[in-house]
Amino acid sequence: MERTILHLQIGESHEYFGSPASLYDKHSAEELGIAQASLNNYFSRLPDGEELIYRNKICVIRKGSLYVKPSTRGRKKQE
Repeated sequence: MERTILHLQIGESHEYFGSPASLYDKHSAEELGIAQASLNNYFSRLPDGEELIYRNKICVIRKGSLYVKPSTRGRKKQE
């Protein structure tokens, strides 16, 4: 199972987010130098196989996948 993850680097600070929406809940477009819609468009227009990295003078945003083991918590056992 895969989950999207965004890695934000501003200077020496590194933060990780599960979606662009969560990234923009914490940081404004002015802080990052790019609006959420523009970032989404940037990543969607990159050719297949291209590294998913956005860079500007303020930050670097990398988009990748986090591989997680599917959870069985909260599910009834099948007999």
